[in-house]
Amino acid sequence: MFKRFVIYGIAGWGMEIIWTGLFSLFDGDANLRGATSIWMFTIYGSSVFLEPIHDIIRKWPLIARGFLWMVIIWGIEYTTGLFFSLFNIYPWSYDGIFSVDGLVRLDYGPAWFIVGFIFEKLHDTLDRYEIA
Repeated sequence: MFKRFVIYGIAGWGMEIIWTGLFSLFDGDANLRGATSIWMFTIYGSSVFLEPIHDIIRKWPLIARGFLWMVIIWGIEYTTGLFFSLFNIYPWSYDGIFSVDGLVRLDYGPAWFIVGFIFEKLHDTLDRYEIA
C-alpha cells in the first residue's frame, strides 16, 4: 500500500505541475511555470483508499463513473482544504464566480472527471504489474 501511496502522490504532483504550467500562459508566463505544494502529495497519495470504489464501479457506464469521480474529488478537495485552513495552511485558494468558499472550483469539474479516469488507469496498471 505504501508503494501505491507514493506512486499516486507523484502522479498527482505531476498532473498538477503540468496543469498549472499550462494555465500560466493565461497569466502571460511563456516559461510555463508549474507549481504545487508538498501537502498535495499526501492528498494525491490518499487516492490509494479510492481503489475499492474503483473495483465496485468498474462496470458502470463511463459517464456515471466520471460524475462520481468528479463529486468525490470535489468532496476531498473541500474537506482537506477546510482541514488545512484550521491550521492556516492554504495549499490552494480559488476565487471567481465558480469558487465555493475558496476551496473548490466548480468549473474544474471536467478536469476532475478526466482525472478520475487517469487514476483508474493507474490503478489497473498497478494491479497488472502486481505493485503492492
